[in-house]
Amino acid sequence: MRFIVLKKAGIIATFVLVAALLAVGLPIFNNVSAAGLFLNETVRKVPIYAVETDSNKVGISFDAAWGADKTQGILDILKDREVKATFFLVGFWAEEHPELVKKINEAGHEIGLHSNSHPDFAKLTEEQIKSELLSNITILENIIGKKPTLFRFPFGSYTDKAIKICDELGLTCIQWDVDSLDWKGLGAKDISSRVLTKAKSGSLCLFHNNSDHILDALPIVLDGLKNKGFSVTNISDVLYKENYNIDRNGIQKQVKK
Repeated sequence: MRFIVLKKAGIIATFVLVAALLAVGLPIFNNVSAAGLFLNETVRKVPIYAVETDSNKVGISFDAAWGADKTQGILDILKDREVKATFFLVGFWAEEHPELVKKINEAGHEIGLHSNSHPDFAKLTEEQIKSELLSNITILENIIGKKPTLFRFPFGSYTDKAIKICDELGLTCIQWDVDSLDWKGLGAKDISSRVLTKAKSGSLCLFHNNSDHILDALPIVLDGLKNKGFSVTNISDVLYKENYNIDRNGIQKQVKK
């Protein structure tokens, strides 16, 4: 059992602060819960995994690091079904395929960052993290003429330090709550079944641009989501842009004024 000794003045001040937060409906403030505030604990910073929303929107995204053969096919499928998506691009991939980067951008899809060389960010120093992000930003800015504002950690691996640096650079960190596992070589049936079973309003779905069966699975996924009443769109279109909190599970929630 954990015992905590608090001075009377500290107890009173803490209760006043917690009461004020609850009164305005702030279950999380700067990623610190009311309980965490009372115990003087901090909650680990987390990216956005999904969005709590009453809308029927589902975000779809593709990570691109190796291979490009299927990218044009993905763009054709998305165009045919009038769907906009988010592409998280690694720097070296973008340098190797600048024309594809331009096509993605010109088709109206969203481009996000996915690091410069696809390392494990949990193993990087502060200087290395900054270098990975700034190099990725520079490469994509030079190709599309604008700075991406979303970032996805390679392997989904991150630390508080890494998220803090992203915050300082004006980047929003994005994970996912629906993993297609297409990178494992699953067939179209298994990929689509996973996504259609797990997706819900506010879900963020992860695919890869050059997985083995993405071109067979993607039409099934998009048609299936539509038939279930979902509107498939890019990540930013699902996110709240202001007045929001991110709880300890990575769920973005809007704060009601």
